[in-house]
Amino acid sequence: MAAGKTHDFHILNPSPWPIAMAVAALIFAAGAIGWMHKAAWGPMVFFAGFAFVIAAFYFWWSSVIHEANTGDHTPVVQLHHRYGMILFIASEVMFFVAWFWAFFNAALFPSAQAGIDGVWPPAGVEVLDPFVFPLLNTLILLLSGTTITWAHHALIHGDRKSLKQGLILTILLGMIFSAVQAYEYYHATIPFAGNIYGSTFYMATGFHGFHVIVGTIFLIVCLRRAYKGDFTPTQHFGFEAAAWYWHFVDVVWLFLFITIYVWGSKFGAAVVHNAFG
Repeated sequence: MAAGKTHDFHILNPSPWPIAMAVAALIFAAGAIGWMHKAAWGPMVFFAGFAFVIAAFYFWWSSVIHEANTGDHTPVVQLHHRYGMILFIASEVMFFVAWFWAFFNAALFPSAQAGIDGVWPPAGVEVLDPFVFPLLNTLILLLSGTTITWAHHALIHGDRKSLKQGLILTILLGMIFSAVQAYEYYHATIPFAGNIYGSTFYMATGFHGFHVIVGTIFLIVCLRRAYKGDFTPTQHFGFEAAAWYWHFVDVVWLFLFITIYVWGSKFGAAVVHNAFG
């Protein structure tokens, strides 16, 4: 239009990154499938696809950040970004609901499950003590929730030093959580295959661990942007989305700790037996 832009919406320019990401994801998936089927080319294609995915993420996110810094993310656009993030987190909630549903279905009605002889946890499964590493990780994530909130309030009040400090502490706590969970997995004797307990345990806690890693990367990107001078008290959706995601990860872990670890322990088995046995 000759008169220029007359609305608050962001009309996207043509971008190569969506199709580039689709191709990268296809190569990555093909390599993973080939590797699983022991094809000689599988590992090489897998890591090449992984590198392409990371590169596509980097350039795509850089493009979005450029749009934000040049004024394309108006208040109306930011509002719609928030709606999108809320819907995304809602979809993630339903993803975890599926694992909780599977776990409770087996825990409350073990007699209806094949291969576990009506016993919960299944006989021969050495469940983890919920009050050692799981409790430690619970405290770590609760603490990280306070540090990311501190960073958010610092940003709103223009305290960039505290913003960086809060982000650094949250990232470190996220890394410690992942390290503790890796140590726990390494020493766990719960079999993945053969019973519903191992399947639901590893799928629920493993996918949560993956979300922690994604959230940590999200916060690292925010920290880099903070050092570059991005984010203002009135425009910082990128940081806000990361904070929302991290709080979601915290809440999911609390439910996991209470159900998978506590209820799935010997203590939980006694409660289930007394209530439904």
